Amino acid sequence: MHVNRGVVHVVSRMRIVDRDRGECCGQAPASWDQPSFPGHDDWAMLGAGGCGAQAVHVEATPVRFDAPVPGDLLTHLTWRNPRGKTRNLKHIADGRLEHSISLQGFYRLTPESADELTQLADTKQAIGS
Repeated sequence: MHVNRGVVHVVSRMRIVDRDRGECCGQAPASWDQPSFPGHDDWAMLGAGGCGAQAVHVEATPVRFDAPVPGDLLTHLTWRNPRGKTRNLKHIADGRLEHSISLQGFYRLTPESADELTQLADTKQAIGS
């Protein structure tokens, strides 16, 4: 997701396929000063190559910035943290997100909200193809 002038955009749909070491991960390190997953340098921010992290293999749509999330959908998107606590976006006025701070943190979309955003991303992807 990306926020520009209060408008939230779905920029890509990404699904984690697995977290197992595969051929694409490169050689396992022989010592502590070698990269953990040299074949995944571009995805290091998702955990491939960090201190004791796992390889992450994903499927994703191309990144694009033309899929704004409708304001009425913003009000009922729901996230869940690892302990099961849910939350919604705060600071929404007139269908716009006034402060992007409520999008930050380690929360995962609930399946229902993920389905709605997937539908939005896939619709824009089909139109743009």
